[in-house]
Amino acid sequence: LTRDDLLITVLNKEGYSVQTDGGITVILDTTLTPELLCEGLMRELISKIQNMRKDSGLEVTDHIRLYVEGDDEIAGVVATYGASISEDVLADEIVVIAPDDAVAVDVNGKQVKLAVEKI
Repeated sequence: LTRDDLLITVLNKEGYSVQTDGGITVILDTTLTPELLCEGLMRELISKIQNMRKDSGLEVTDHIRLYVEGDDEIAGVVATYGASISEDVLADEIVVIAPDDAVAVDVNGKQVKLAVEKI
């Protein structure tokens, strides 16, 4: 048999993404680990907070007090990534109990109450 007699194809295995072009094959592990899911929640939470800042008419340089209330997983995200969240949204303080006027938002299928207050 010669190389011309063979037909070689690349098949995707579950949990991996495979692409071949010009003789180069790249394989990515697409498994979502708990750490990646937690980081995804953090990034979505930051996006919602940034939108809330914008909708509240805050300037991009205004520092805030952030109120966040959610389930245990959201509390874990805030505990793990609180410093990153604070840095990205300019929150000088994060309070884990939301006031009565907090807005309920959907963060990747989870209900989270958020409020921002200019400091």
